[in-house]
Order: sequence, then structure tokens, then C-alpha cells
Amino acid sequence: MEMVNRIAGIAGATVLGAVSAVVGVGVTPAASAQQPCPDVEVVFARGTSEAPGVGGVGQAFVDAVRAQAAPRTVGVYAVNYPAGSNFGDRELFAGTVIDGVRDAGNRVLAVSEECPDTRIVLGGFSQGAVVSGFTTSDTVPSSVPAAAAPTPLPPEVADHVAAVVLFGTPSEAFMRRFGAPEITIGPLYADKTLKLCAQGDTICDGAPDAGPNVAHAFYPVNGMINEGATYAVGRL
Repeated sequence: MEMVNRIAGIAGATVLGAVSAVVGVGVTPAASAQQPCPDVEVVFARGTSEAPGVGGVGQAFVDAVRAQAAPRTVGVYAVNYPAGSNFGDRELFAGTVIDGVRDAGNRVLAVSEECPDTRIVLGGFSQGAVVSGFTTSDTVPSSVPAAAAPTPLPPEVADHVAAVVLFGTPSEAFMRRFGAPEITIGPLYADKTLKLCAQGDTICDGAPDAGPNVAHAFYPVNGMINEGATYAVGRL
């Protein structure tokens, strides 16, 4: 439990407070089917303990994609999941991250069917990067009960996803310390996925012991938001 609480402190309150101070925590309601279909839709999963919506990093990313993709229209969908601080607990993993994987997958599938010409950008920050990473996977972590496991996306859906952009993705070492499964990117998405990890961000850089981590909070101001947006827009 002490280690789980450290996730809440490091990847939750610290990040939320710092990002809120820098850019504000964007609260974007889950998008309904849009008419007409947008040229691009960003499906983004917020980080731990951020308020419902796309979060501070997500809003900065959406803004950057809109600016760089203009005059194309850009819709946004905020992945609906708890983003709770207990995601590192193996027994509770299915009730937090997997909820997000299911919701993100359902949204990506719906857009691919209802708006086949819309290019999808899948993104996430911190715990949200875990959600979006697993959304692309064609396998389900063995720790997830079969009854709770979401169905992997059909292979043809990958053609509708232009890019996957993940910020501050928890490393294998970080996930292992909390008994959570390693993130797996599906083979159909691997060559269109960009993982951005800030220098000094011990949550994503593989450090054996992730301590207090200011670097994890400053993706909106360290240049990586624009880098991620440039990557995504370049693949539209």
C-alpha cells in the first residue's frame, strides 16, 4: 500500500498541481458523434488524479494539434475512466486502466466505422499513456480476469489511426515495482507510436527508484507537446 500511495503522490498530486499551475487542467466532456465528421479526432487519456476531461497535458496537446493541422477540423474525445491512484495495484488494475482501455477502444472503433475518413490520433499522459498503449495491444495482460478483459481492436481499425503519442509513459521498471503488467504496443501500431520521456522523468526513464519528480509535470512547457503534435500531424 505504501508503494501504491507513492504513485498517487508522484504521478497524481504532484503532476496535477504543477500542470494546473502552468496550463490549467482542461475538462473536455466526452465527445458525442459529431456532424459532420471532423478531419481529425484526438482520443486522449488523462493522467492519474486529474479531473475528468483530457487533463492539462492532453489539452495542451489538442491545442497544438489544432494549430498545426489547421485548416483541418480537429475533434476531441476524453477517455472516460477513473484515473485513480490505485492503478499500480495488480488486483485493482482491471478496475482502472482496463476501464480506460475498453472506453478508448470503443471510441476508436466507433469513429472508424461512423467517420471512416476521420484520421484518429490516440494519446495519453502517465497512467493515460498506459491506457492508450494497451488500447493498441492485440493481447490482454494475464493479470486481467477473462471476464473483465476488453476485446482487442479489429486489425482493420489500425488503418484509421494515424498516430499514437504517449507522454511520460511509465517504464517497465516502474510498472514492475507496483505489480502491474508491462505495457505492450500492438504490432500494427508500433511504427506509428511516439513515446516522449522528459530528461529526469524517473517514471518513464527506467530509473530503478522513482522519487519526487518535477520533470513529470512539465510536458506542456518543455517542448515535447509540440514535438508530439508535429509527429501526429505529419502522419495525418
